[in-house]
Amino acid sequence: MISLLKALKDIPRNAYYIGTKVGRYETDPTKMFDFSREKTLWSVDHSLKLLGLDYVDIIQVHDIEFAPNLDIVLNETLPVLQSVVKSGKARYIGVTGYPVSVLKEAVECSNIKIDTVLSYTRDTLIDDTLKKFLPFFQSKGLGIINAAGVSMGLLSNAGPPSWHPAPEHVKEACAAAGQYCKERGVELAQLAQHYTMAQPGIATHLVGMNSQEVLRSNLDILNNGLSALQKQVLQEINTQFFDKIKPVNWENIEITELRKKLEVLGQ
Repeated sequence: MISLLKALKDIPRNAYYIGTKVGRYETDPTKMFDFSREKTLWSVDHSLKLLGLDYVDIIQVHDIEFAPNLDIVLNETLPVLQSVVKSGKARYIGVTGYPVSVLKEAVECSNIKIDTVLSYTRDTLIDDTLKKFLPFFQSKGLGIINAAGVSMGLLSNAGPPSWHPAPEHVKEACAAAGQYCKERGVELAQLAQHYTMAQPGIATHLVGMNSQEVLRSNLDILNNGLSALQKQVLQEINTQFFDKIKPVNWENIEITELRKKLEVLGQ
């Protein structure tokens, strides 16, 4: 956050877009999610204070599938965000989530205008679920944000973090593909980024970059495309690894685990 503030200090506000989220907060399972009016208003003001800004461009209800039910998002969170937009603290309202069907349901049922949907890890080398929903989202005039083209590290030579929710057989197949790429001097993440950024119908892509090396890698694949070797390896890993595990998803795994934790805690 401090680095971001320093980077933006001398840049005109109208030269960039800022999006932030409400709904998901702490690691403590009992305090992780809160879609109430009070918490939402607090969160917006807290984010603005941290950012040192008067407004954000997009205010998003994050991970809506974790709400006790969609009604609280539709009848409490979204109306609050509408008031936030009217007050000038945000320009647009969005929803985010892993199950794309839940994003669709929210858009269909909401009386509040939703401007953007953020889907992550659902238009990748191993999961193209988002494609099925693009015509609907486009028909509603939504800005479609596609995030996590490397599937939160699954599609990289280094592999995902230990907490990644994917089933073990998926992790094993992706690790084998990563090793195959490494042995041929190719970075799997570049293949994955090239694929996802080439998909039509997406307004923008969110790409995580925590080092200059990753930044240069992403810029290289964006500007130069795939080499002949990379194209060959991509075809080979699809045939040898990814085609054998499709379709891939981990819907309900995280929700089930959270509910189990809450039951143990008596919540």
